[in-house]
Amino acid sequence: MTNHNVVVSDPKPGAALPAAVPATAGPPARGRFITALFESMRISSHPSALGMFDEIVKCSKGKKIVIFLDYDGTLSSIVEDPDKAFMTNEMREAVRSIAKHFPTAIVSGRSREKVHDFVQLSQLYYAGSHGMDIKGPTEGNAEAVLYQPAKEFLPMIDEVYNLLLEKTKSVAGAKVNNNKFCLSVHYRCVEEKRWNELCELVKGVANECPKLGLSTGRKVLEIRPMIEWDKGKALEFLLEALGLANSEDVLPIYIGDDRTDEDAFKVLRERGGGGIGILVSKAPKETNASYSLKDPLEVISTNL
Repeated sequence: MTNHNVVVSDPKPGAALPAAVPATAGPPARGRFITALFESMRISSHPSALGMFDEIVKCSKGKKIVIFLDYDGTLSSIVEDPDKAFMTNEMREAVRSIAKHFPTAIVSGRSREKVHDFVQLSQLYYAGSHGMDIKGPTEGNAEAVLYQPAKEFLPMIDEVYNLLLEKTKSVAGAKVNNNKFCLSVHYRCVEEKRWNELCELVKGVANECPKLGLSTGRKVLEIRPMIEWDKGKALEFLLEALGLANSEDVLPIYIGDDRTDEDAFKVLRERGGGGIGILVSKAPKETNASYSLKDPLEVISTNL
């Protein structure tokens, strides 16, 4: 038996960092968020987690909460055209409200600039390209947190991007995105009979660059640097930047729906109860997350 659950439904010195806020002391909005979040877990999580509900609520008291959110499928719906995956204004205000009380980060496979354009909130941390491009908010003249562990790969990635555009232009519906430190080829709008053809074309390009690896997602193929960095590493980096990496009174909460979010869920699980991973899924999946939600943003948007 593995430790997975099957669910049903270098920081720069001088950087401006918001202080994490204990969950219990402060305005009622924080309490409503935590109560709503855990109550939603009670309803939608795997039954084996129900007995831990009261214990989780108790453990959250007095903790410094840090929020990590995926974008696609978590802050916005999955849509056919990835350029139209807009979040609602109501959702934006919900995230803005959370960020007033807790340090909040968006961790996405999209480019940092693109996801920032979607969210449009300057007070957040943004970790684009699956955490390979991290930038924090600034206060006054302080220097923002900025970390890009794959910077040396940029020329190679740009070259491969142009090659992908050329190789896939004959496949109607294929969409190639340059996410700065990783490349994605979406095939949601490609005829199913041509999926294998497209996959072989992308594999051929990836094979020409042994320093880049190919992975799959929800109707998307991704090419990115083969370095020891992922969303879990990004989570750890941001906790370090906030001065909370080795703190026993911190409670990171990570909400995501993608396979790449599993790296973050695993980090939280290995903290031994010092974090909560929440998978967004309507179907049963094997996961390192502790809980599941069908739509966590509905909870956030209606209970703040």
